[in-house]
Amino acid sequence: MSYHIVLGVTGSIAAYKAVEIVSCLKRQGNRVLVIMTSAAQRFVDPVTFRSISQNQVVTDLFVDNENYDPNHISLAEQADLMVVAPATANFIGKVASGIADDALTCTVMAAQSPVIIAPAMNDSMYLNPIVQENIKKLAHRGYKIIEPEQGRLCTGRIGIGRLPAVEKIVRVIEEELNKKRKG
Repeated sequence: MSYHIVLGVTGSIAAYKAVEIVSCLKRQGNRVLVIMTSAAQRFVDPVTFRSISQNQVVTDLFVDNENYDPNHISLAEQADLMVVAPATANFIGKVASGIADDALTCTVMAAQSPVIIAPAMNDSMYLNPIVQENIKKLAHRGYKIIEPEQGRLCTGRIGIGRLPAVEKIVRVIEEELNKKRKG
C-alpha cells in the first residue's frame, strides 16, 4: 500500500541522511514530499530532494500559486504521516511553544496525521534541560519521538545526539503506517 508522507528537514549536519530516508520510502512505493527549512538548505540543496522524491520540495511558506492554496494546510491534510528528521533544538522549541513561522512549523501545527520527530544535535544541546522539557512536552502531546543515538558528533567528540540510523527511522515509520493500515 502506498502512503503520502511529508518529511521535514531542518538545519542539521545530519540533513544529508534525510536523502536516504526519502530514497528508502520511495523504494517502498510511497509518495514523499519534502519540506525544508532555510537552514536545511545550507546543508542539502532542494534539487537533491526533488530528484530523489520525484516531487516538489517546499522551501517557503509563501508560494505563488495560480489557484489559492495555503500549501501548509493542504500538505497537512493530505499526509498519512509527517516525519521531521533531523529535528533541531530550534524546531523542537518552536513546536513545543506553538510557534509556526515557516512552512515546516505551520504544516506540523496543521497536521491531522501522526507526527514523528527524530532529534539530532550536539550532546550539550540535547541534554539541556529546556530541550529535554520540550521533547517531553511534545511526547506528552502525542508526537512520536525517536531518541537520538550515542556516537561521534560533528564536533568530533562522542556523545548522545546523533540522528538515529536511517534503518531505524524507516522501521519506526513502517510501524506507524502499519498501525494506520490496521486502524
